[in-house]
Amino acid sequence: MSLSDPRALRDAFGRFMTGVTVVTARDRSGNLVGFTANSFTSVSLDPPLILVCPGKFLSSYAAFEGCSHFAVNILAEGQEDISNTFAGFKGDRFTCTPHHIDANGCALIDGAVATFSCKRHDWINAGDHGLLIGQVTAFTTNDKRGLGYAGGQYFSLGLERGARDPEAKINVAGAIITAGDQLWLTQTPRGLAPLQCTLPDRRALRGSLRDHLATLGITAQLGPVFSVFDDPKTDTHYAYLLAEAPAGTAPDGITALPICALDDAVFDGTATTRMMARFAHEAQTRNFTLYLGDAEDGEFHAFTSN
Repeated sequence: MSLSDPRALRDAFGRFMTGVTVVTARDRSGNLVGFTANSFTSVSLDPPLILVCPGKFLSSYAAFEGCSHFAVNILAEGQEDISNTFAGFKGDRFTCTPHHIDANGCALIDGAVATFSCKRHDWINAGDHGLLIGQVTAFTTNDKRGLGYAGGQYFSLGLERGARDPEAKINVAGAIITAGDQLWLTQTPRGLAPLQCTLPDRRALRGSLRDHLATLGITAQLGPVFSVFDDPKTDTHYAYLLAEAPAGTAPDGITALPICALDDAVFDGTATTRMMARFAHEAQTRNFTLYLGDAEDGEFHAFTSN
């Protein structure tokens, strides 16, 4: 790959899986400021130092460059909305985010996995970012799971583990693949169905699914878990992920169905019909939810997909 292609380089950086943090401080007028960052790392235990990297494109860059104190909040599973708020919301980000103020006057996000209150230790200019090093003056932590980020999408270790049921006799993983304005499906005797495979290793959901798709000539980016349910009649545990493939002609043997035609399609079984009806509805707004339950009933949980 060429270094002259900044998008390719950014995508390569994005292959590294990270947590998600919100960094907060106050500007010279005393107003709270904050931004979402996955460029965070611990530096030292003695003294306790951490590092964040504000981008020079941030409207709050000057506030962090000149701050005497700041705080880092490691977000928990389910706090995608908070991450999105501090990544792009143009209004008062703190009004719509539950938080409290630490001893340094910086905002700590309620429900975060861990928080670090810091005093400024050093600042280094580095290309299009600054390196803000802070000495931890206080911290909190709990047993919640952290929110993950990789390849431009959030992921959840808790949900990934929940998608693998070692007690089930049969584990099936599937992908709901969009390619442009089409959905790629397989034709079964009873109707259309997402592409899926039986897992040879219950711990390798994504790897097994990716390998199966490759045998069909499909290279797809696997996204968040969309639906997880049990079928007690067949002792089968199903986990379906959202996925995206490059727009184009579907490989041989794959049915390409316009997403707008999903409501009129015939699918393989009641559970699949319900799942695809939900996908058709949520695809209109990209406000996807996660279904957890069985083939008849369950609960829906909100998450974000890019």
